[in-house]
Amino acid sequence: MKCPYCGSENTKVVDSRPVEEDNSIRRRRVCDDCGKRFTTYERVEIIPIMVVKKDMSREPYSRSKIYNGVMIACRKRKVSVQQMNDLVDAVENEIYNRGDKEIRSSEIGNMVMDRLKDLDQVAYVRFASVYREFKDVNTFMDELQKLLNKK
Repeated sequence: MKCPYCGSENTKVVDSRPVEEDNSIRRRRVCDDCGKRFTTYERVEIIPIMVVKKDMSREPYSRSKIYNGVMIACRKRKVSVQQMNDLVDAVENEIYNRGDKEIRSSEIGNMVMDRLKDLDQVAYVRFASVYREFKDVNTFMDELQKLLNKK
């Protein structure tokens, strides 16, 4: 770290402490050359992810959109808030672990459906009916038949 006063790279950390709810670290430094003290902050850089929608428009990734969709699908089902949070955490981890700056909304929807299928099949069908935009009862029945055939 360069000293802001003399430009020297000979600095050392004399104190570190977490700040902002442990989202960053405040470091007090001293320059070995000029002896002046200064403060730096170290933060985790989160790569902003853009979601590419069906119409090819882009919007920033939003965890709350996924959670709201899961919550609606699980309404009046025996799915706890913790299970819903775990599902959304798993999807979010998969999204961030990819390391891509963009992801298609269809990929996110498929990640959610894969996990809902294992968690609660009724919630899965509810989510799929909105996500896949079922046009009629036959499309709905086709999806149910797929579930029944897998058993």
